[in-house]
Amino acid sequence: MAGPTTTTERGAPGLRRPKGAKSRGARPKGGRPGRPSPARPSLRWRPGPGGVRRALPGPRAVLLIVTALFLLAGGVWLFYGSAWLRVEQVTASGTRVLTSAQVKAAAAVPVGAPLASVDTGEIEGRLLRALPRVRSADVVRSWPHGISLTVVERTPVLLVEKGGKFTEVDATGVRYATVDASRAPKGVPLLELTADRSPSLRRFGTARLTAEAVRVAGDLPARVAAEAKVLRVRSYDSISLEMTGGRTVVWGNGEDGEAKARTLSALMKAAPKAGHFDVSAPTAPAASRS
Repeated sequence: MAGPTTTTERGAPGLRRPKGAKSRGARPKGGRPGRPSPARPSLRWRPGPGGVRRALPGPRAVLLIVTALFLLAGGVWLFYGSAWLRVEQVTASGTRVLTSAQVKAAAAVPVGAPLASVDTGEIEGRLLRALPRVRSADVVRSWPHGISLTVVERTPVLLVEKGGKFTEVDATGVRYATVDASRAPKGVPLLELTADRSPSLRRFGTARLTAEAVRVAGDLPARVAAEAKVLRVRSYDSISLEMTGGRTVVWGNGEDGEAKARTLSALMKAAPKAGHFDVSAPTAPAASRS
């Protein structure tokens, strides 16, 4: 039977460590020999969520953050709170029939409001709704105090007469303004729809025949359009022009408009004294004196 052991286990109850014995795992003061002490961190640490440590920002980082917030607050105040960058002047350009005063009134720009807060898209929408004659509008901030309104008006290609009034129609078929005879635009042909007895009216309807007339009017060369008095629609395939000086042009239907326009321009140059032109078949045009 084994006798009492002389080895003292660390932590064994009731046993004492002999004098001069070193405890297992004990380290000398100052760390292990030959190993430098770890560098002291320059940042303060504190435990974050889940026990993960995170660094606290130093004085320089705090200063940068405070400066950025100060600049942000100053910028917001400059653009929205100060009296320096506010709407003081509104200009309008691009008008032909309309006046600048009409455009400004329709735009209703909030004079005195901060320039940065002006909703340019909303102003453009107001212009298009209030002024059907305007095809497009562009609203731009002119720093530091202005709003610039630029409009593009519709160009009429046809006039539709009803009850002594004339309605202007653009190349997209939009009827946008009705004026009396004294204000009717010059150099724009008058639409005459005389398809009452034509099968085309029953097949296509008035709206489709009118759309074909608009299509033809939009394809006319500028010189021809300026000299055209009446654009007459007898049927889908029978569209003609009554020109100044008693001249006539047989156009046919609305197809191949660009080719017909080029052919008509060349034909009028080649036969300037002709009174009748037929471009219904642009590859085989004809011109005659009557």
